[in-house]
Amino acid sequence: MKINRGIVISLILLAGITILAYLWATSLMNSLYAFRSPLADITVKAGQPIGAPLARRVVSIMIDGLRVDTAANPAVMPFLNNLRTRGASAAMHSGLPSYSVPGWSVLAIGAWPDLSDAPAMNPTSAEGSYFWTQDNIYADIRHAGLHSAVAANDYFEYLIPPAAIDAAGWTHEENPAADQQNIDTAVKFIQSGQYQYIFTYMVQVDHAGHYEGGPLDPRWNQAAARCDRLLQQIVAALDLDQDTVLIYSDHGHLDRGGHGGQESVVLMEPFLIVGANVRPGVYPDMLQVDVAPTTAALLGVSIPAIAQGHVLTDMLNLTPAQQTAVRRASGAQQTGLYQAYAGVMGVPANQITISAGQEPVAIYQEAMLAIKNGRLNRDRLLRFLWVIPLAVLPGLLLYRNRTRSLVWILAGAGLYLALFHLLYAWLGGGTYSMSSVLSAASLILITALQTSLAFAIAWLVVFLGLRLYSLPRSQAVHLHLVFAFTTLYIIALPILWSAGYNGLLVGWTLPEMASMFLGFLSILQALFVAALSLVLVGVSSLYSR
Repeated sequence: MKINRGIVISLILLAGITILAYLWATSLMNSLYAFRSPLADITVKAGQPIGAPLARRVVSIMIDGLRVDTAANPAVMPFLNNLRTRGASAAMHSGLPSYSVPGWSVLAIGAWPDLSDAPAMNPTSAEGSYFWTQDNIYADIRHAGLHSAVAANDYFEYLIPPAAIDAAGWTHEENPAADQQNIDTAVKFIQSGQYQYIFTYMVQVDHAGHYEGGPLDPRWNQAAARCDRLLQQIVAALDLDQDTVLIYSDHGHLDRGGHGGQESVVLMEPFLIVGANVRPGVYPDMLQVDVAPTTAALLGVSIPAIAQGHVLTDMLNLTPAQQTAVRRASGAQQTGLYQAYAGVMGVPANQITISAGQEPVAIYQEAMLAIKNGRLNRDRLLRFLWVIPLAVLPGLLLYRNRTRSLVWILAGAGLYLALFHLLYAWLGGGTYSMSSVLSAASLILITALQTSLAFAIAWLVVFLGLRLYSLPRSQAVHLHLVFAFTTLYIIALPILWSAGYNGLLVGWTLPEMASMFLGFLSILQALFVAALSLVLVGVSSLYSR
């Protein structure tokens, strides 16, 4: 009777783990999509314009998904490489999550995804997005009395506040024809002479990365070559003695295609600026948050209010007076951002003195990072007070109740892990990052199949190794349950680490993406292992003595 009661309780626990894992996985992803910046409830106002513009007009061109190595290949993009010899170039580093919409927002707002209050993930549809709530380069252009125009994919239509731009042309497809339409529209905007800032966009390289085999497939280089010819069309409409062009990407791609995670190849992009008042050369690596402040300096407008980047003054021909104006504007902008951030974080805004020769952005960003890390460390300390006992106690129970059968059970649990990761990473080509999330449905389906196959094989090894078929039914079921819970315990260790390090759900800041993804993947495994264990209880019972 005692054994039967224990089995019933174990079955209820397995059912509860299945339900809890499902609810936790869906809630975790929903909280990531619903994330809002600590600054979401306030509006940080922009400061005064920097001064006189450095160019008659600025044209900004984004080639979605373009990698640094592809952009540097003269056989694929000869025109871009010819432009590079005439302009200033650098490798640009982006942030996490390395998806398109967060990257687009960083490029226009100048703040990383955990602060920008833009969507932190790609919306499932263009209409599912929302307009930027914080100051951005388009709003600052409007405030300065200048005019801007956009020729891009319709996802931008639901990001850029309509009142911030003067003209727009939207495309709705992801193909070469849509890119040609965007470039044609941008050329018309240039030829009209009405706009001081024009942004345009090409998507076909990113499409090739996702749907045509990735950067190692010949179709990738073909897409990049078509974009190179489109670049030539738009630059031909400009006078680079008076106009300035920025060319960059929003993220890279894995060799097999895909992005979103922390791999170095998806977090590095090409950046080129060429034209009026540009100092040609190859420069040290820069950050994606530097693009918006640099664009502001070229146009002489205000630096976006929550920008976390630098004006790339080394790349620009600036007089001493202009350098002083940029430094003064950067200092004032960073002071306002720091004070706003300290206020919403509930800490005093300490007086910060910038000495001669010090860079204001670096000093203020270091102070903001200290505030963020201080709160993170306090939160993590409290979480690990309950996470550590949950991680240690089951292991102690296993050690205290070690038996001869425990060797087979531990070997089976280890075999499950080895088989799952073999199926996931080696045979399936999965990465331990958000770069493997093509869609929630595909990730769940693939994980379900891989988990079920790996656990079924491991269970069969334990079943035969312990000869459960020769044991009394209650003993066979008991050992099966011990194997199931031992496997779940090992699966739970990355989950507990992520819960302690990042929290149960996404809260006031974005999580550390690598540990969060590994925890999420483990939650999915726990769901399917628990569910399959319920089924295999019947098999263990049926084939026991």
